[in-house]
Amino acid sequence: MLDGTLYDDLKHAFDEERNSSNEYVPLKDRRPCARTRICATVVSDSVSLLFSEGHFPAIECKDEGTRDALTKIAKETNLNAVMIDAATRGSVGSVAILLRVLNGRVFFAVLPTAYMTPEWEKEAPDTLKSVTERYKVRGNVLKAGGYAIPDDGLNEDFWFQRIWDAATETWYLPQSQKDAKDGVAPLVDEARTTKHGLGFVPMFWVKNLPGGDDTDGAPTFPPEAIDLQIEADYLLSQGGRGLKYQSDPTLLIKEPALGEKGGSLVKGAANAIITSTEGGAELLEISGDAATAVMDWVRGLRDIALEGAGGNRSNPDKLSAAQSGRAMELMNQGLIWLADRLRISYGEGALLSILEMIVRASAKFPLKDKKGRVIGELNQQEDISLRWPQWYAPTYADKQTQATTLDVLRGAGLMSRETSVKSLAPGYDIPDPADEIRKIDADPPPPNSAAAKPKQEPLSESND
Repeated sequence: MLDGTLYDDLKHAFDEERNSSNEYVPLKDRRPCARTRICATVVSDSVSLLFSEGHFPAIECKDEGTRDALTKIAKETNLNAVMIDAATRGSVGSVAILLRVLNGRVFFAVLPTAYMTPEWEKEAPDTLKSVTERYKVRGNVLKAGGYAIPDDGLNEDFWFQRIWDAATETWYLPQSQKDAKDGVAPLVDEARTTKHGLGFVPMFWVKNLPGGDDTDGAPTFPPEAIDLQIEADYLLSQGGRGLKYQSDPTLLIKEPALGEKGGSLVKGAANAIITSTEGGAELLEISGDAATAVMDWVRGLRDIALEGAGGNRSNPDKLSAAQSGRAMELMNQGLIWLADRLRISYGEGALLSILEMIVRASAKFPLKDKKGRVIGELNQQEDISLRWPQWYAPTYADKQTQATTLDVLRGAGLMSRETSVKSLAPGYDIPDPADEIRKIDADPPPPNSAAAKPKQEPLSESND
């Protein structure tokens, strides 16, 4: 559903009505020529609201050195792109994010979980004890990857396996099907095995949405949306076939017909068809209303699928003017609810855990940036949190209203200046609210501003 290979197992194209044996091919056995990709659209829209450039959360920590270091690492490793990839792949149920420290630099890898099995700590069910990856692969593929595979085993299947635990990333030599069936233990690949000694599994297992099991979460798009997408794909394909037929209708000749004997009849305005009084000729046409009915039905199916999956149902053609951020939120409320639930799994769950793993790894390996500068050990005592931006960028009217509200709250003593700057930070691209406050203290206020005016002393009873 995500990469568009759903129909690859169907060998007949949609216009192939008959196979090589001149047998009729049913519609369900043909590949649709028009595809809606409703489910992939829902995943793309929801993930964009999670980790796109304007929606990636800011990292918060009381230790400014730790916060600045984590922010720098997140930018250098393109962590927002990693999380977009993880949320996209994990939309089917689960995904694994692997942390690696190579020569002091931090790297991430997003791993599909189709052939991976997690094992959890008994006393801490939310902590990984180990992760095993095991699947079959052809001998010729293994030989191309550098393994010593005999020539008679190039077309055979082998078991590939590797295991991550709190101390080691263990690789195993490919195991033949016969050895696996006989119960022979696989041999460790000493050349590829790595002992990291971090004290924890350098991987976070993400369950997509609540409602799954111990291994997988619920998918982003429900099964009903899949059925409706398939129905819409075949309807659009059949509707397109009808339009092509309407552009070139079938010619019907009623015998007996006159004309050139043995000649072929060609349709067209420049070719006259002559028939006898008993014969006739006509074009078998269909009404154009059928295509309109098909499109209306497909739109209805799309709305039903998007409603069930929590996708964006708004039509940009109906927007007459620029809408405020709050109006856009109300218009796309279903999509925001979906992205808000995904924030729990991929934001407060996966992203925070990855940042904490970086902090813990800094105690084992001295971290460096791209230019080789030492980052040093990060503070493990202070908690890390995320500050999420608004769903939609505020308009100038929204910013004016927000500024007025913050000014009133600050004047009434109901909000601190730090909280006010943090609330304004996403809309004004302020990366560090604490640094911004220091800049405000260092700069003198404008002469006509409220901060530059002297405060009026309260009147006493004597000078009243």
